[in-house]
Order: sequence, then structure tokens, then C-alpha cells
Amino acid sequence: MSIDTVRAQLLQQVGHETHASDWLQVTQERINAFAAATGDFQWIHTDPERAAKESPWRRTIAHGYLTLSLYPLLRGIVDEGKPPYAGVRTVINYGLNKLRFVNAVREGSNVRGRSKLVAVDEFKGGLQITEEFTVDIEGETKPALVGEVLMRLYF
Repeated sequence: MSIDTVRAQLLQQVGHETHASDWLQVTQERINAFAAATGDFQWIHTDPERAAKESPWRRTIAHGYLTLSLYPLLRGIVDEGKPPYAGVRTVINYGLNKLRFVNAVREGSNVRGRSKLVAVDEFKGGLQITEEFTVDIEGETKPALVGEVLMRLYF
């Protein structure tokens, strides 16, 4: 599919939700793996016994940046067999315009990602899309995070 066709399709979707993921459980194992990868072993994340006694959430919570790092998985851009847009050969995370960690993700919680298309811009070699990305926590009224994410689509 050509860049012009994809651009035209995307422009029709601006202002609309374009993706909602399945629910994903945030386990202590995932939290511990993220702590090992980043060196952030703060007890609020990695010590279930202490968190049960001292944390306001009475359990460990995921790192905010762990929740953010789930973006590619929750957004559905990591499966080579299912590209998010036809004709796109590479998707690159380009950055963030805004990001707020609104609510803690407690260990064992289920989260899902939702994306709303905000803008579509051309650059040499592709399209840049801006999405409002929200991570919902099952059973909570406030989301875990809300951010504006930029992706570059190369054709």
C-alpha cells in the first residue's frame, strides 16, 4: 500500500480511538525483571512483605516506566506478522510530547492500552503519527498513565 493511501486512511481516523489492546496482567516477575534491567530495586516495587506493611497500596507497584515500556506490546506494534498499517516496513518510536503517571499499577493488576490518533504529519521517507496513549487499570476509574506518543512509519 502506498504512503498516500495510508496517509488518506489515517487522516480519516484523526480524533478517533484506533486501537485497544487485550488485558495484560502485571506480575511480580515482570516487575522484578524490569528492576533488574534498570537497576531500580526500590522496595515499593520489589519487596512484597515490606510493601504489604508500609505501602499505601498494601502491595508492590509497577514502576511508572515499566508501564510506559509496555507501549509497543499494548499498542500492537511488535508482531512482524501483523503490521499496524499496511505497506509500512518499519515503525520507530520517535518520542513523547506529554506524559503523566496518573495512578499506581498494583502487582497482579490487569492493564490495557488504548490509542487515539491525534495528528498525521509527513516527513522525508514516511509519516509521523501522534497518538494519545492511555493505559487503563481494570476496575479503576483513573488510568495508570496518559501520554502523547510519536511514531514514525517508514515505507
